[in-house]
Amino acid sequence: MGYKKLNDEDLVPLMKADDKRAFEEIYHRYWLKLYLFAHNQIGKKEEAEDLIQNLFENLWKKRHDSNIRNLSTYLMVSVKYLALAHIKSMINLRKFQEYLIFQEIYATTSAEDIINYSDLQKAVENAMKTLPEKTVEVFKMSRYDKKSVKEIAGYLNLSEKAVEYHITKSLKVLKAELNTFNFNAN
Repeated sequence: MGYKKLNDEDLVPLMKADDKRAFEEIYHRYWLKLYLFAHNQIGKKEEAEDLIQNLFENLWKKRHDSNIRNLSTYLMVSVKYLALAHIKSMINLRKFQEYLIFQEIYATTSAEDIINYSDLQKAVENAMKTLPEKTVEVFKMSRYDKKSVKEIAGYLNLSEKAVEYHITKSLKVLKAELNTFNFNAN
């Protein structure tokens, strides 16, 4: 029998009747199309290959239970859902890994270090309270928001020299205020 000449509607019942050659024809007919779709969704060659391999393994294992009306649609929808499930599991894995990293950092950070950081934060806040509002705004944009002098100047409608003045002024005040802060080097 020439399986290549058979259409999908003829191959599916043969596969359900345990015809391995019909299954192999389905595999060869759709593997590349499904792989390219999965690769486009996932972005990693090996993971896309594994996903398609799992799809075809499940197709063969569940061949007696499946109710496939349109093989092409069935396979594409299956790959779509498998890819989404894979992406979701990778997101959850990354979140879990981040959680483990933070737990390790927290476990290795002594209470004294936490208190020192809290004290440092308060010292910075107190130093900021002594500065004019515009100077604090420039400092925060520079150090916290990582904006360049040119970006800050454009945003606040100041000259670049004025921005540099505010940054220098805030750094001097911070240095003087934090000079008295007790830094313990480990």
